[in-house]
Amino acid sequence: MEVPERGRRAEAPWKKLSKEELENQYSPSRWVIRLGAEEALRTYSQIGDEATKRARATRRNLLHVPYGDGEGENLDIYFPEQVSEASPFCVFFHGGYWQSGSKDTSAFMVNPLTAQGVAVVIVAYDIAPKGTLDQMVHQATRSIVYIQKQYPRNEGIYLCGHSAGAHLAAMMLLADWTKHAVAPNLRGFFLVSGIYDLEPIVFTSQNGPLLMTLEDARRNGPQQLLEAALTQPVDPACHVLVIVGQHDSPEFSRQSREFYQTLCRGGWNASFEELHDVDHFEIIWKLTQDDYVLTQMILRTILQEP
Repeated sequence: MEVPERGRRAEAPWKKLSKEELENQYSPSRWVIRLGAEEALRTYSQIGDEATKRARATRRNLLHVPYGDGEGENLDIYFPEQVSEASPFCVFFHGGYWQSGSKDTSAFMVNPLTAQGVAVVIVAYDIAPKGTLDQMVHQATRSIVYIQKQYPRNEGIYLCGHSAGAHLAAMMLLADWTKHAVAPNLRGFFLVSGIYDLEPIVFTSQNGPLLMTLEDARRNGPQQLLEAALTQPVDPACHVLVIVGQHDSPEFSRQSREFYQTLCRGGWNASFEELHDVDHFEIIWKLTQDDYVLTQMILRTILQEP
């Protein structure tokens, strides 16, 4: 994909949308093609719930492990059959517009990845209205610090996030790890159907529980922060894969493409994938399948296969 030269940022396309169209663009369930909106959400929750129950019943695990002092600051760790502190770890942040979702229904990728020797971590964080965006970003940071300190011999930490979770994972590209006296062994990012510019959300109904101001959105917006800082990774080999579904809304697609372009301008090892014939929910729930294209992309990256 062609990457435009860095320059003065043009007016964001979302600012030209009517209030109704903006709401439509940032309502992912309105863009599903095989199911109705409510049925798609129910199916997403059901598959996540079943995958988590199956993972807890069939995989070695540590559940509800505290990574901080807060009630909501805990995570689940699922291990491959041959448990090793030197395993690669894939850390997942669930979606839900920072106001719904749970680690207890988000173990989609656990069985396919652990079967190939990858430990999987599913992170809980304080969603709105209890948690603010600043708190959620801080919690995401501390969860990674915990994994690095607990498993210092890991063969790489790979972050994966879906939707709002992709935003939290993307913010880790900008984290100041020196504040935590640790340098996580970050080797890759899988950012799935994410939101990287939070400003349009301020003007939608999704902002009701968030109470996000424009200042909050800019302070926690990886798109703007990367444009300003163009921070480069400590490890140039760290691969950032930006992924969007063919049936995500045009605004979700635009955000992913622009974030990918910003990464490229900053010298990151980034790639972009639009997955054929999947919507905002199918793109993540299909991670329960061994032969799903995204499952295979993640495994090839972690296992360093061509």
